Amino acid sequence: MEKIANCTNSVRVTYSTSETLLPTAVALGKFDGLHRGHQRVIQPILNQVRRQESANTRSQLRAESSALRGFPPLWRLRRVPSVDQTGVQETENRRKAGQESSPLSRVSLLERVSPSTFAKEHVYPTVITFHPHPQEFFTGQTHTLLTPLDEKIQQLQSLGVEQIVLLPFNRELAALTPEEFVKKILVQQLQCRQISVGQDFRFGRKRSGTANDLQFLAAKYDIPVTIVPLQTCAGDSPTDSTGERISSSLIRQNLESGDIQRANQLLGRPYTIIGKVVESQLLDRTTGFWSVNLQLPKEKFLPRQGVYAVRVFDVDETSDAIPLTSCLGVMNIGNCPTVNSKYTFVEVHLLNWFGDLYGKKLALKLEKFLRPE
Repeated sequence: MEKIANCTNSVRVTYSTSETLLPTAVALGKFDGLHRGHQRVIQPILNQVRRQESANTRSQLRAESSALRGFPPLWRLRRVPSVDQTGVQETENRRKAGQESSPLSRVSLLERVSPSTFAKEHVYPTVITFHPHPQEFFTGQTHTLLTPLDEKIQQLQSLGVEQIVLLPFNRELAALTPEEFVKKILVQQLQCRQISVGQDFRFGRKRSGTANDLQFLAAKYDIPVTIVPLQTCAGDSPTDSTGERISSSLIRQNLESGDIQRANQLLGRPYTIIGKVVESQLLDRTTGFWSVNLQLPKEKFLPRQGVYAVRVFDVDETSDAIPLTSCLGVMNIGNCPTVNSKYTFVEVHLLNWFGDLYGKKLALKLEKFLRPE
């Protein structure tokens, strides 16, 4: 996959810490699926930045109010009588001598009291994850993902994350001790002001560092670390008292068994498949059913083979094809989805839709498993 270092709307994506916007509030993890547990880990850095910005605004208003206290209202400043140049010069001379504070000096002060005078530094809420997936690095085999990179970026952006740093997972990074990772990556390169991780977070050489270790090491640099407890399924429904931990593995198990509703519940949103239309044809002119074949990233995790009810959305803003807001569809994942060296293909029948969608990028939100193939 081609490496990127660009800005997409309000989220910045980079592979290099040297291109990172600083300082940062960081959430660390692999975040495959961005399920409800992951969202809980990311939330503290978003909350902290919002609190900081709110405090900065209050401080700014107090400072401006204090700086302007005792001065006449702006409407009075505008009522300056017309004088000749000599009168202006005499007034300015008296002001310099400390004998008078002229309206001119007051306006000058007003110009100097700007928001930037009192605002503190902006801390960028940043998600730090790894590319490729560490398991793929160690095994040398492609690791299927619930959220391939493009999907992960879109989901993080929707949460309000301003920056994503994709640390290249290589031998050099894998060899860092926990102490070296904190000092070199988090402190020196990312200038962290706050860190958030899940309770089960591991880092450093041979995964030797725990979340508590991170909290201890970061404290040496006065960096607070939030350790988020594991999210469980208990209370999801009146009949669910298992307390099973929400995880990417559990979501995969539910997708493999065809329990889409349960998988969606764990994710906190519908499981989504995004792909490009490489074939589009009208099946029945009477019903208006169109069939499209979608080309998917080869690393995309596919659910159980069978037929699914889906809701289809257009996610391509640059295509010249007929615009598609949303429609119902039926997706089929067969015994042998067409696969080549780079992509996997699935077939979707669109209901009550008419128009060629070739070249469009579509998102399929899975709603229900209908039947086996």
